[in-house]
Amino acid sequence: MKILVAGKGGVGKTTISALLAHILADKGYNILALDTDSVPNLAQSLGIPFEEALEIVPLSRNEKLAEERTGARPGEGWGVLFSLTPKVDDLAEQYGITIKPNLKLVVVGSIEQSKEGCLCPALALARAFLMHVLLSEKDIVIVDSEAGAEVFGRGLAEKFDVMICVAEPTLKSLMIARKLIEMGKQLNIPNIFLVINKVRNSLKASQLYAKVFSDSTPYHLVNFDESVIHADNEGKGVDAISKDSPIYGDVEALAKKILSIKKRSKVL
Repeated sequence: MKILVAGKGGVGKTTISALLAHILADKGYNILALDTDSVPNLAQSLGIPFEEALEIVPLSRNEKLAEERTGARPGEGWGVLFSLTPKVDDLAEQYGITIKPNLKLVVVGSIEQSKEGCLCPALALARAFLMHVLLSEKDIVIVDSEAGAEVFGRGLAEKFDVMICVAEPTLKSLMIARKLIEMGKQLNIPNIFLVINKVRNSLKASQLYAKVFSDSTPYHLVNFDESVIHADNEGKGVDAISKDSPIYGDVEALAKKILSIKKRSKVL
């Protein structure tokens, strides 16, 4: 099962991605979490100490690896020839960071821009890796995507089984989420959920949803929880959040909805 977590910046998609990864791993599934944000911070949310997370070099910025796999060093100039199909099938094993025995993280980084302003070797490597994972990985893959609509222009979004679009309980945020969900539907992503995060008033959030969405897009409420802010300020990941906390229970309920899709469709 391939799960895309999308949404505009600041809505909490990385927190949702990290919690979902831990909850599904605790249920016994093998999870590969991929951070494809240009400012990756999924590592810290998963529980890697802040100082260690800062030292992680994303695949899209790993110039030495790019040169080794594509035959060209990033920054060599315009017109340089390099492989667009580099060997990538061993990268998850070599560069994956083990969070727990059945939960691994690969920091891919953004695959859209480069310092040369073109498709450079490092980006070719990162794109090839991401495509390989989406086509071949047999376990659950959770992709914390770049904020906004960029992921839909990569030719990758249609490879997902589930799209989770995260929004805040505001009119503006839900309007943006509706546009992203429409893009997901156009690419025939079969299962799409709207997650309204940081909810302080469930009734008002539901009323806003009804105002913006006239179709039957399923939505799921995740309550605002101070424990998220506390863990973040302490430099801790979501694994430090109590299982009795509101957000943990809400995301666990989301995980059960996703697993019900797996049971119906036998995706795994």
